[in-house]
Amino acid sequence: MIERALRDSGFHVIYSGLWQTPRSLAISARDEDADMIACSMMSNSHLVLVPRLMDELKKVGRPDLIVDVGGIIPQEDIQPMLDCGIRGVYHTGTTMLEIVEAARSSVSESKPLPAGGVVAAELARNITLVEAGKPVAAMKRRPKMVVGLTGSPGAGKSTLSASMAAVSVRSGEKIAIIAYDPMSPISGGALLGDRLRVDFNTVDEGVFYRSLARVGEDYDSLPEILELIGGAGFDKVFVETVGAGQNDVAIRDVVDKTVVVVVPGMGDSVQMDKAGILEIADTFVVNKADYDGESALVRELLDIASGREIFETVATQGKGVVELLNHLFPQS
Repeated sequence: MIERALRDSGFHVIYSGLWQTPRSLAISARDEDADMIACSMMSNSHLVLVPRLMDELKKVGRPDLIVDVGGIIPQEDIQPMLDCGIRGVYHTGTTMLEIVEAARSSVSESKPLPAGGVVAAELARNITLVEAGKPVAAMKRRPKMVVGLTGSPGAGKSTLSASMAAVSVRSGEKIAIIAYDPMSPISGGALLGDRLRVDFNTVDEGVFYRSLARVGEDYDSLPEILELIGGAGFDKVFVETVGAGQNDVAIRDVVDKTVVVVVPGMGDSVQMDKAGILEIADTFVVNKADYDGESALVRELLDIASGREIFETVATQGKGVVELLNHLFPQS
């Protein structure tokens, strides 16, 4: 409810999921270059978790980030939390208008972070500056491989990219993900929740994850963002599009490989033939391959694939993910 109120008020709200550790929350807020963290305490452990969160923000390079805390918090516990650096405490009974105004008061003009700090923090801020159309003085180079993930809403793109990222980290590699979500053309707000598919308690800083909001297909800033990511030391990048329709094909012009993710039940061969999005695929992925209709879908794809690879995955279980990852990023 709070997320929707903020979104409808024009905010871009990053939803990281429940039960985050102080470190995973600090990494998320840093990589998203958030203006503030709105932290809800549900387990009566605020005097332990809040100081840890403030400490982790220092470690990840963003000790300046505003933190507000909400929950059932005794009056005598407020001052110790203020002393460790949080801005404010919000109790039950706080109105939505008060929450919106608190968030609005945290927003300030983004400026370059001091050089020589944490690389990921500087990268996150530089992406914000590029999005705002401001010049950025930073090392830039194109990553070795940029893979676009597109497909219909609900196909499992976020879960698939999260699963591939987890496999990469276990192999000792780093990976970056840029995830686009829709932005309201009316309020300008957005609810950005793709990153909750990644278990940052496990991958830690092995994955740089940045969420961006768009109305339609707008990738004008993406080439420069990719050069910033490459300059920060990431050679493998996934770009996840907004859930695409039949004609959303612009991502193909920005990435090196395009993966179209489909699921059983998406339609018959006529639907596939007229779906322009299938034409841009370098690789097809049939996700949720444990669903009924998987075999029929693969047969339909074989009719139009013209030799392009088709992989079957169950991203929630990690099935087929290693094979897909090895295909997209072959060992040099």
